[in-house]
Amino acid sequence: MSVDIADKLDALAEMVRSARAMPMSASCVINRAEVLDAIDDMKAALPKELAAARGLLKDRSSFVEEGQAEADAILEAARAEQARLVSRTEVAKEASREAERMVAAAQAEVDRMRREVDDYVDGKLANFEIALSRTLAAVEHGREKINGRNAELEALGADEEIGEPIAEPLPG
Repeated sequence: MSVDIADKLDALAEMVRSARAMPMSASCVINRAEVLDAIDDMKAALPKELAAARGLLKDRSSFVEEGQAEADAILEAARAEQARLVSRTEVAKEASREAERMVAAAQAEVDRMRREVDDYVDGKLANFEIALSRTLAAVEHGREKINGRNAELEALGADEEIGEPIAEPLPG
């Protein structure tokens, strides 16, 4: 089952937001196992997403290579036909025109295929970029929330004497 990294980051941020705050401290109490599980899920999902992106790039190369091979075959056929027609002196001019038309048609087909492949790959990469941007935005939002809460708690703690924490603050 695929893990949506953005959903996992949202869940992780929600765990931190809803964690019980330590009185007179910037620390909070969260379930370590839940946080570590969420982080492990995200670590496991990243290689899959990167592999998918590499697969798209590989597919693009395959499409381009297939298109180039097909274009080469069309061009070779056009050249062979041109050579056959040129050998007949009475149709030499017609053969030259036909060969040029075939070469132009083959080149147009190659250009069309390249544009289609590039558009397809660009669309897939754009979707991947959007997913990564959303993930980054979720991470930044979570960090901003944590930093804002820490600043609020530090401001409150500066006005009052800070007592001993009830539990150890979490590392990091």
